[in-house]
Amino acid sequence: MTALLLNTSIPESTEALLVTSDCPFNLTAAVQAGHGSDQSLPPLCTPCCCGVLNRTLAVAFMVSLAFAVVVGNVVTLTVFVQTRQSRTPQGYLKVSLAIADMMVGVVVVPFSVYTEISLMVTSTPPMWYQGGTSSFFSDLGSPWQPCMLIGPVFAGCTFVSISTIFLMTLERSVAILWPFHKDALVTRRRTLLLILLSWAASFLLAVAPLIFSSNFNLEYNECSRMCNYTPLLFGGQLPPDANILLLFPAFDFTLLGGTLAINIVSFTSIRRYTRKRKLLSGGSLSEGGGGCSHRPSFSDIKAAKTIGILTFAFTASFSPIAVFVLGNVVGYTWCNFSFLAFWILTGNSCCNVIIYSVRDHRFRKGVTLLFQREQPPPHGEKT
Repeated sequence: MTALLLNTSIPESTEALLVTSDCPFNLTAAVQAGHGSDQSLPPLCTPCCCGVLNRTLAVAFMVSLAFAVVVGNVVTLTVFVQTRQSRTPQGYLKVSLAIADMMVGVVVVPFSVYTEISLMVTSTPPMWYQGGTSSFFSDLGSPWQPCMLIGPVFAGCTFVSISTIFLMTLERSVAILWPFHKDALVTRRRTLLLILLSWAASFLLAVAPLIFSSNFNLEYNECSRMCNYTPLLFGGQLPPDANILLLFPAFDFTLLGGTLAINIVSFTSIRRYTRKRKLLSGGSLSEGGGGCSHRPSFSDIKAAKTIGILTFAFTASFSPIAVFVLGNVVGYTWCNFSFLAFWILTGNSCCNVIIYSVRDHRFRKGVTLLFQREQPPPHGEKT
């Protein structure tokens, strides 16, 4: 694949498109076209996107977001690990979701911060920035492309998040629809197996464009400030298999659609049960004649509503990415919109702890106990 990139020639019309657009659609090809001269090629980006003030604000935002993501998810993991009541199938799924979110704050965001600071401090981009290799195993003479690691990590963690939310919704629906069979159907062993399968399938899908096609590269994008998949241009045209990128939104929206359908069934059952309970309390319905045989607990109902909020938050944060990928496949390059789309999705990594804090009283109690435990006893207190 490296040889293919080095032999790619870009026509004059394509070069003009790359220079005059808001941000390069195929930065690797453009950079390698400039390797023939001894001049260092600066990032192809407009001053409004890549000015000093814009980069400074972007770095400040990234650092704040990384801090919020890491601290929030570390607290979440600590509470779930140290609380015995959280050692349930639902607790394991929440731990998996927190790990995926924390990886974004530990690996993906710091790399963007490092790259942005490097581009501000130095006048020339890093060596890997200028046409790094696009294969997993780089040649000895060519610099390794860090985006070959960062890009799949971000995509894989995104897929893990939506698949985990889907499994959480499925687990709560079993508790609501079949409360007497919940312990038999949803076991810890099955939950852990599904978690492992979701992680393996998610990261396999994340590298699918590199495995099944040789017409894609992972490179740092000046607009989104992240490592993105970029189709290689041949004669100014997209490759015939560019549609493979549609696997990403198709996978997410398939799971989101399934999650929505399961939530509709669960909330319909909750509404039916709530209505019958009101009739029973008002004396309009006899206990033996019209009572509901499946009575989910109040905690199961509240957990289902919390997962519904998680699903809505992820759908809202992922939808801009889906629009961007679709436009990218068609041939559009949206610089400012790409930054908003990718970083809205990244910001979702710190939303879950906020939702838990508002909706889950056990989580709030665990956080309170965690910080109270770390406080030293009063100076005059006797042990």
